[in-house]
Amino acid sequence: MQTPREIRLNAFDMACIGHIQQGMWTHPRDRAVDYLSLDHWTGLARLLERGLFDGLFLADVLGVYDVHGGSQDAAVRHGVQIPLLDPMLLVPAMAAVTQHLGFGVTVNLAWEPPALLARRFSTLDHLTRGRIGWNIVTGYLDSAARAMGLDRQMAHDDRYDMADEFMQVAYRLWEESWAADAVKRDRDTGVYADPSRVARIRHEGRQYRLDAPHLVEPSPQRTPVLYQAGASDRGRAFAARHAECVFLNGGPKPHVASLVADLRARAAPRPIKAFMGATLIIGRTAAEARDRLEDYRRHASVEAALVHASASLGIDLARLGMDDELPAAPSEAIRSNVEALRAAAPRATKRALIDRMILGSRQPPILGSAEEVADALIAWVDEADIDGFNLSRTVIPECLEDVVTLLVPVLQERGRYKRGYAPGTYREKLFGAGPRLAAPHPAAAVAR
Repeated sequence: MQTPREIRLNAFDMACIGHIQQGMWTHPRDRAVDYLSLDHWTGLARLLERGLFDGLFLADVLGVYDVHGGSQDAAVRHGVQIPLLDPMLLVPAMAAVTQHLGFGVTVNLAWEPPALLARRFSTLDHLTRGRIGWNIVTGYLDSAARAMGLDRQMAHDDRYDMADEFMQVAYRLWEESWAADAVKRDRDTGVYADPSRVARIRHEGRQYRLDAPHLVEPSPQRTPVLYQAGASDRGRAFAARHAECVFLNGGPKPHVASLVADLRARAAPRPIKAFMGATLIIGRTAAEARDRLEDYRRHASVEAALVHASASLGIDLARLGMDDELPAAPSEAIRSNVEALRAAAPRATKRALIDRMILGSRQPPILGSAEEVADALIAWVDEADIDGFNLSRTVIPECLEDVVTLLVPVLQERGRYKRGYAPGTYREKLFGAGPRLAAPHPAAAVAR
């Protein structure tokens, strides 16, 4: 008999006021307005480690949501992912107050050279003692392209072509430049590192040119744990080649299960873990959970949710009537979001979209007592073949305190959640293997 799969949990957050559930910052118990304080983030990290979370998954964008109504005004007015801090700068403080929690940080590769990004991740891998991961994104906002001096972003599939080349260069910097025995630290001879064991990485490609060594000595994982969230066909091809963990939207279980099956088949024989986005409303009883949902709903903002949806769908929803269907032609934004909506509703109309915005997002919450929510999560894992969940915040920190104090003990009693952290790096904790990527991952082909 197969052992039931242990459920993995990440908190899904962003260094801003309004992340996924728009309007929740107006709730009197919500502390999102403390996002400028390091105490806010170190407190969050301690809470997550107490709940044995695998990681904190930090989202990021480099543009403003100005698709809705053709203006940034609504995004600014409602705090829809603006103002926004750089998530990488928060990680060292959180790592300093934890021992096991992993950190998956979203960084857009489109706007910087591989050598700079590789150095930052190597630095964080050292400072976290091997607990850093990278959510690889190529961007979807024309506003980000304009911030970087261009008129618009690259076409969807061209961005993935660029990303493939970027990853090739990054792997060589992380895995090939420094041999495992390069660092000597020999005080007697005065030799810190053997120059014959440090190679310059030379690359001449369509998008990138490089002739330099990696500036950072080998870190515990070398290559960070690799996340990827693209669920389009081209995105799944990229994930199958590069990602160790994938982040999926929700939707009907058969739709999610088919995506997971496709990803696992494409990545085989390499293991890949699938995390689904989820929002939980937990009470000590089902009635308490329903009361809490109604309390939260009074603070949800439909307009702010439409601002977020317009940007991620690449469709100005302000121009559509309530019963107009979303355009069939794919935009250059997040194609998988349109596909997920079409899979979830008979007609993908603006009204259908708003009907799903229960808490100011397109993600309907999983609601109930801890026992009922545990039932729902277990069913998702068993029926859709996912490994775990990225839990977006509602009212922070109480939404995560409920997970830690109410839900985790129930999952532990059912043998579906760990009772302690495994030793080692983020990669070792997730996969039970070594700290470095192994064959047949492409990074292993250049490792030394």
